[in-house]
Amino acid sequence: MANPLTGEVALVIDGERRVLKLTLGALAELEGAMASDSLVALVERFEGGGFSVRDVMALIVAGLRGGGWQGRAEDLIAAEIEGGPMGAARAAAELLARAFVLPGAA
Repeated sequence: MANPLTGEVALVIDGERRVLKLTLGALAELEGAMASDSLVALVERFEGGGFSVRDVMALIVAGLRGGGWQGRAEDLIAAEIEGGPMGAARAAAELLARAFVLPGAA
């Protein structure tokens, strides 16, 4: 079960419930994958509703990796995500929000 107090988000992928979490290592990997972009820019895109599918996938992959998954982004190309693209976008937004909330602010 996902624990929102520790930043975890649950997402069903190919019928299997997964726990996603943006650990420091996952955030570093995410930042590296974004090349010239920054995490601040990513947060701003989500806050303004101007995020891309690439942003959503990068966050889902980073969250899965933070949750212990050993796969690659390519492994998710044909994956069935519960809730479709909107479900994935919601999970990505929750991951960001939970990773950057101050203790006691939630």
